[in-house]
Amino acid sequence: MPQYKQSLGFKFLQQTKHDRAELLVREREIISPAPWLKKYPEAHRFSLPKPSFGGETLWEALIKRRSIRKYRKIPLSLEDLSLLLFAGQGVTATLGQYLLRTAPSAGALYPIETYLCVNNVSDLSPGLYHFEVQSFSLETLANGYFGRDLAEAALGQTMCAKAPVVLVWSAIPRRTMSKYGSRGIRYVFMDVAHICQNVLLAATALGLGACPIGAFFDDEVNQLFGLDGEEETVIYLASVGHPAE
Repeated sequence: MPQYKQSLGFKFLQQTKHDRAELLVREREIISPAPWLKKYPEAHRFSLPKPSFGGETLWEALIKRRSIRKYRKIPLSLEDLSLLLFAGQGVTATLGQYLLRTAPSAGALYPIETYLCVNNVSDLSPGLYHFEVQSFSLETLANGYFGRDLAEAALGQTMCAKAPVVLVWSAIPRRTMSKYGSRGIRYVFMDVAHICQNVLLAATALGLGACPIGAFFDDEVNQLFGLDGEEETVIYLASVGHPAE
């Protein structure tokens, strides 16, 4: 297909390649960094229960994992939500100023932030939340049912309205690009893929169903969560719930 080589995607791949001859001599892009962690100081903070591990083995989860788009009208437990968030970005060790987590990140820079659209979770009011990694807690952004709004922004994918929770991942590109320049964009998408796969496998191990979502109107989802779409922008979603029979 001749259009391939004229596409933005092709040009990006070509212009961010590493080449042995010029890697150490090319001019470095100067991009100022972003803060390491994002917090909403004025938001009500809800501490998550400490994860309690168990369930299926990794190998069983790998075999059983499938994209599940239909869910029963059963609340997701707060304990299961805690495990899903830990699987995605739980802190497992510290190394100086670095908070090392369950999913790898280029340069341990962690450009991905996790948000939630909660529709039906036990002991948690419906609404929009931000996952604060350091304190393992949720920060309330807005109360109410936003599943229908998110579904509409996700090209009408009704599972966003019917799932007990939808995890929404944004990127703060400066965190990675300040070290790796434009090539860092490649790493940002690798990072979110690591996180999402951890969540999908954790959901399977818990007997839940999950489905990653890449089709959505970017700025409509950004607006829903109060993101500017430039310094921080949504890049991936995943719905989670109890599989329908």
